[in-house]
Amino acid sequence: MGLSTTATPEPRRLGAPLIALALLLAGAWFLNLNVGFKHVLLLVLGAALGLTLYHAAFGFTSAWRVFINERRGAGLRAQMLMLALAVLLFFPALSAGSLFGNPVTGLVAPAGVSVIFGAFIFGIGMQLGGGCASGTLFTVGGGNARMLVTLLFFIIGSVAATHHADWWFALPSLPATSIVQAWGLIPALLVSLAVFAVIAWLTLVLEKRRHGALQTPVSSAHPGLRRLLRGPWPLVWGAIALAVLNYATLALAGRPWGITSAFALWGAKTLSSFGVDVGSWVFWQAPANAKALAAPVWQDITTVMDIGIILGALLAAGLAGRFAPSLKIPLPSLIAAVLGGLLLGYGSRLAYGCNIGAYFSGIASGSVHGWLWLIAAYCGNVVGVRLRPLFFAGERPATALSGC
Repeated sequence: MGLSTTATPEPRRLGAPLIALALLLAGAWFLNLNVGFKHVLLLVLGAALGLTLYHAAFGFTSAWRVFINERRGAGLRAQMLMLALAVLLFFPALSAGSLFGNPVTGLVAPAGVSVIFGAFIFGIGMQLGGGCASGTLFTVGGGNARMLVTLLFFIIGSVAATHHADWWFALPSLPATSIVQAWGLIPALLVSLAVFAVIAWLTLVLEKRRHGALQTPVSSAHPGLRRLLRGPWPLVWGAIALAVLNYATLALAGRPWGITSAFALWGAKTLSSFGVDVGSWVFWQAPANAKALAAPVWQDITTVMDIGIILGALLAAGLAGRFAPSLKIPLPSLIAAVLGGLLLGYGSRLAYGCNIGAYFSGIASGSVHGWLWLIAAYCGNVVGVRLRPLFFAGERPATALSGC
């Protein structure tokens, strides 16, 4: 369904936005009654993230695939802008240890074998599953039925990884290290910004070498405020909004944005309801994990924000007039969704996060593991792009596997 040029959405297009708003209001009422107003704000924040991801089409998976296949780097440059803004916002707060008078901590994790392997298979899963963690949620909200399959097996892969996580985490690794704490605020900022600039510059050089000119940005038939509500947004808008919204997450939740820990929790609670003694697994005996497993799921911050992302994307898709789910999924594409989802779920737990928790929020936290995740996941994406033509007819493979 294309974009309308009329001033108001057609009546048949009002269903999805109204449903999304009704669900958000119902969720807000429930959370305020059962948890507290902070969780209401986190739900709204998740919805803002979902709307941003959808309207800006801010996909990590597609951006990496287009660069690997075609050397078009607009998506990667937008990611570098997002990361640059994030470190400028995050590093001072993390260095001080507080934000607006409240304690804050970064997502900092060990960097070792489990991160390398987990991020690598996550990268393959991104290309087979058709999305990353954030991409899976916002496309599900946008009405993509195939991505429901990816999400289901994402959850299965996540909880399966928690059964083996103690073995993986015992493999060689560097301790959890933040460059903000290790180097100091100013050196950490300068080095990070320099690396982002170099990566962005390389994408410019490679794109111009391949095509002679940069790709023209996407345009919109909707000017001004209507474009803000109905999209599509320029990638720059998405990059700025995601950085600011992640900063708001840090302020509200006391830690940066994450996604996939909720998937493991959903899977673990489902297995527990069928009598599986998930609580005996080493992963779920860690104090924070045990507390999450014992508490109602609506108390989990990541769960609340994930639901918000889905509803925000549903709202965005409805406003754009693009919510039109289809259950017609070719068998090879369905198989790729299953395999991709399993790799995404398993890999995200081994790597201490996904493209959001490990890459975006990890690097924004100054975590060394975030940079290791980026390198390993990019290599996995190169392999995944090579494998995609086996499942998606008509796609050409990447010209080489040398991008790692």
